[in-house]
Amino acid sequence: MSSIQDLMAQRANIDRMISEAQRDARNGAVAKVKALMAEHGLTSADLSGRAPISRATKPTGKVAPKYRNNATGDTWTGRGLQPNWLKAALAGGAKIEDFMI
Repeated sequence: MSSIQDLMAQRANIDRMISEAQRDARNGAVAKVKALMAEHGLTSADLSGRAPISRATKPTGKVAPKYRNNATGDTWTGRGLQPNWLKAALAGGAKIEDFMI
């Protein structure tokens, strides 16, 4: 029967072999991906799944309000959460069309 020290040495050797096999597999996968990217003219930005941000798609400033509370003069652009004054009015039976500018 093997001693504990022999088994521990075998275990260390197997762990080293596993690490080398994982590293080789990873390096092979990276090489395949790089070759496919070069073949098809892709960049890492193409792989992110997001469209590139251009100046045309960035917000250009303030948005004009679309809704106004005639009683108080408060306004809302229609973006983001509804303001409390509009929520209260809608809960009271008003229609959102009543507040359109």
